[in-house]
Amino acid sequence: MAELTLTDIAKHFGDAAALKSVTTTMRDGEFLALLGPSGCGKSTLLRLLAGFEHPTKGSIRIGDREVANAASRLNVPPEDRNIGIVFQSYALWPHMSVRRNVGYPLEIRRLSKAEREARIDAALAATALEPYGDRMPSDLSGGQRQRVALARCLVSDPTAVLLDEPLANLDVALRASMQAVFSDFHRRTTATMVYVTHDQAEAMAMADRIAVMNNGVIVQLDTPEALYARPRSRFVAEFIGEGAVVPLTGATQSDTGAEATLLGARLKVETDTALPAFACLRPENLTIAETGDIRARVERVTYLGGRYRLNLTAASGEALVTQSATRLTPGDQIGLALSAPWAFAAA
Repeated sequence: MAELTLTDIAKHFGDAAALKSVTTTMRDGEFLALLGPSGCGKSTLLRLLAGFEHPTKGSIRIGDREVANAASRLNVPPEDRNIGIVFQSYALWPHMSVRRNVGYPLEIRRLSKAEREARIDAALAATALEPYGDRMPSDLSGGQRQRVALARCLVSDPTAVLLDEPLANLDVALRASMQAVFSDFHRRTTATMVYVTHDQAEAMAMADRIAVMNNGVIVQLDTPEALYARPRSRFVAEFIGEGAVVPLTGATQSDTGAEATLLGARLKVETDTALPAFACLRPENLTIAETGDIRARVERVTYLGGRYRLNLTAASGEALVTQSATRLTPGDQIGLALSAPWAFAAA
């Protein structure tokens, strides 16, 4: 396995910039998710790592080996990068059995039959497909087909594994079980994995770190916990998790911590900047209390199974979100106690 290093990577299609000066390192053995809305550049970044696209600017290294450099026009082809790829569409040969699908990359490399069989057995075992080796793809479920695609990717002992929205075609229950398959596989193999998705629940459940992308740049690269609890921009605060971003004023620092005024109340805030401009209010920052810090009106109530999501409008006009163990009614006026939210700068 190896690090994947991108230095000042840009990619243009005509006059349109799909990626703009991306510099980052994907650590050896980590599970990194590329997360963002459609058109943010995450799939383009994956295709550059795979070698399917050439960078307009910058360079890419896999371990100590440079595989792409726009200045020198170096571009090592995909088959020589030793990177495994799992696509959304499975891309299985319909006329080949599971074993033949998994072992086909080894046939192309002309490995001996004994070595092919040993590697196929290991890949099928790693993906829990040993009972299905003689079946055809048409006899498998969607989740089993996706595991065949993963096994085929693993059989060549790749330096890294790239996954391009591999669960997008599966139903909700199957996606949850396949998340466990990918996580277990990563734990067993310690492979470097780069996972493209627009589904934040997938990214938060599986990834060691998440690169949140927007408009061709990585706006924040951090652990799932840090992205949720300590977003560095309004985009990340609004894109990750539920909650609201509200402006604050009059921030001050003292020995007892930081304070600021938001929603008309003077409150303690958590921050690591001297001049925060916004606060991220997660549902857990808001507790229903008649003697709370602010008043709000219930606009919508949604049952989530054991609890209710409340969409609120504060007396100052901002939209808020919290949760309740009991059902309220739209139009109810409630008090809210605010615990110290995370505050960040405007940039």
